[in-house]
Amino acid sequence: MSGRKGQGVLELAVLGLLHESPMHGYELRKRLNTLLGMFRAFSYGSLYPCLKQLLANGLIMEDRPEEPTVPLALQSRRSKIVYKLTAEGKERLQQLLTEAGPASWEDEGFGVHFAFFSHTRADVRLRILEGRRSRLEERLEGVRAALARTRERVDSYTLELQNHGLESVEREVRWLNELIGRERAEQEQQAQQEAQTSKSIQDMPRETDR
Repeated sequence: MSGRKGQGVLELAVLGLLHESPMHGYELRKRLNTLLGMFRAFSYGSLYPCLKQLLANGLIMEDRPEEPTVPLALQSRRSKIVYKLTAEGKERLQQLLTEAGPASWEDEGFGVHFAFFSHTRADVRLRILEGRRSRLEERLEGVRAALARTRERVDSYTLELQNHGLESVEREVRWLNELIGRERAEQEQQAQQEAQTSKSIQDMPRETDR
């Protein structure tokens, strides 16, 4: 990943993972590879500059666990630095989790935002899902138009590859439709429950009515 978008995605991923649990660099690398590698190639070389920047901004802190059985002179080399979120880091994470603009539903950012949906407000989740669906529907139109133009001019293998790409996008759109329907149903149910609770409170007899 490269550029400002890639840096933003990596920042969100690092802060989100450290919010779940403090961890040292090697463990963080493995978790990031699992998280980001599912969607885009993750460059290990981009992690430590990101950590350095987060440290400089006061969003994370280093913790060097003491090893009583290791001589003091060797501890700095052998001890694994554990990275933890600071209070400012938690605030920054919450800020990132409220962003629902194009960067959150493009290929590079959607998977990471989705990975932290359990920490994201329901209305933000829905906007990201709908934005992602809209982007993929635009892509579908382009792929179908390209297929219509080139179907007669390409060999069977190229045609199969194009069809495979089309089916992959269609499958993701169907998946998004299911998620959006579920999100809307849950939000409607929650709104009904809140309305019922509010009505019950209003209907309760007050002391002055007794």
